[in-house]
Amino acid sequence: MNANDFQILCWNVRGLNSAARCLAVHETIAATTCDIVCLQETKLELIDNNLACFLGAFKLNQFAFKPAHGTRGGILLLWNDRVLDLQQIDIGRYSITSTVTVRDTATSFVLTGVYGTSRRVEKENFLRHLRQIKPPSDAKWLLLGDFNLIYRATDKNNRNLNLRLMRSFRRTLNFCELKEIHLQNRKFTWSNERRSPTLVRLDRFFCNQGWDMTFDEHALHALSSSHSDHCPLLLAHMSGPRRPTPFKFENFWTKLSGFQAVVQQAWSQTTSHTEPFHRLGHKLFITGKALKAWSRTIIFDARLKLHMAQEVILRLDTAQEHRALSNAEFQLCTKLKRRILGWAVIEKARRKQCSRIVYLREGDANTKFFHLEANARKRKNYVQRLKT
Repeated sequence: MNANDFQILCWNVRGLNSAARCLAVHETIAATTCDIVCLQETKLELIDNNLACFLGAFKLNQFAFKPAHGTRGGILLLWNDRVLDLQQIDIGRYSITSTVTVRDTATSFVLTGVYGTSRRVEKENFLRHLRQIKPPSDAKWLLLGDFNLIYRATDKNNRNLNLRLMRSFRRTLNFCELKEIHLQNRKFTWSNERRSPTLVRLDRFFCNQGWDMTFDEHALHALSSSHSDHCPLLLAHMSGPRRPTPFKFENFWTKLSGFQAVVQQAWSQTTSHTEPFHRLGHKLFITGKALKAWSRTIIFDARLKLHMAQEVILRLDTAQEHRALSNAEFQLCTKLKRRILGWAVIEKARRKQCSRIVYLREGDANTKFFHLEANARKRKNYVQRLKT
């Protein structure tokens, strides 16, 4: 597992001022393994610890919020302080900014969650605010939220465009040295939910070069919009959520000495269950656990002995070029060559059964531009799942 494996959820929830909406947000967060959540348009002037814990599915135990003005606006930031440490939290006019540190690696970056104004007369003030909160150029910066703006004509499904604001938004992104993280499975993130809807991409994740180079294994996905007219965006590691390693029976185990003894000893252990089905399940669980522990020693020993034998044979081959081998050395070399065949069969059987397709990532142009372009292509081309 990658040490920088964390997940961030961003969502305009269209208000948390009803119990039903709070429950819907709770269920969405509980269904993910996110470590940070940024909610926009909370419509709440005050958020207490009980509400924050419930919204965070009782796994996100820390929070900070920007109060709404009456029933307009509001931002809520929730996080799990066992995975991430948030310091220097700054509440701005349209944003919440914090320094995030990944506890496992001590890697830090600046996180900014924004809620852009929907009033046209204030949009230039919002863009000016983005330019003002830009961190130093050596900082890793991740900017996310509902911007209520677009910068490309393809971000809307009709031609009702404000070209002046689009150009201003592009200039702001260029000034802040930000690039958008590609959204994998959707073109638009907001709908007016009419019969012939207007669809717009208002919710986004942006990052600068430093963040992209450090967290290049993260991809962005859209989830179900649930009760809202905005869909949540989940930034997650490409490897997907962590799952426990399942038990897999290796075919070559039955050919090794000690297999039957391990199974017999584990199966004969006493159990407190009285129901036959429960007894069978418990015995299978104990036996599988014992076989996994036994297999780790066998596989490690086979691989280690294989490499050691190859090293000894290499030294004997080298020595043979300068002198004749003694009888003991010759017999040792012959014996090791026979043993290598057996250890190689074990290793081949193990690899064949658990083989997976992996990516070979090699490149001669080891430049920042090369890596940034490769990261962008990888996120864009990454296939999370195939439809059935």
